[in-house]
Amino acid sequence: MKMENQRLIQFIRSNIPHITPQEDTIAHIASTFEPLQLEKGEYLVKQGNVGGYFILLEGYLRAYTFTDKGDEVTTYFYPPNRVIFEAASFFGGGPSSENIQAITSCTAFRTSFQKLNEMFHAWPEFREFGRTVLVKEFVAYKQWVLSMINKSAEERYADLIHNHQELFLHAQLKHIASFLGMTDTSLSRIRREFAKK
Repeated sequence: MKMENQRLIQFIRSNIPHITPQEDTIAHIASTFEPLQLEKGEYLVKQGNVGGYFILLEGYLRAYTFTDKGDEVTTYFYPPNRVIFEAASFFGGGPSSENIQAITSCTAFRTSFQKLNEMFHAWPEFREFGRTVLVKEFVAYKQWVLSMINKSAEERYADLIHNHQELFLHAQLKHIASFLGMTDTSLSRIRREFAKK
């Protein structure tokens, strides 16, 4: 796990752009996170439970929920080197409305709400880290929500394959179709059209 700890330290350091932190400070922050290994199919967060705060270093995760009719809808995919938290659940302390499941084996780190608050109060470096990743995640999510309104299905597919082509090696096509807001049949048609280009 020593290599993973070093990668966690590097990830934290790379997300503190406006401060040059001391090495022992970053190492101390990293030490408050617990390592977590997930196999394909295991859950990081289950709907109805309180969500946590995670740093994903390796692997891919899928977030999903259900419609009022019981249909499964993929709400997000998480690639490596991302901070993951179901905000309403983690910060509000209520049950998560989403499931977050590993679609590959995953290497991650987690911390509790209490430890996160302690680090925010104790370390300016961690406040900068928290601010940076919160802004990144908010911007990414907002861009995705807007794309569901102002981009065509073909444009959303093009963006996904351009930015996250490796996702197609791991995720089921029906889950990708759901994420893109289209049917399996529509996704198959779009993929055929793109293959001809």
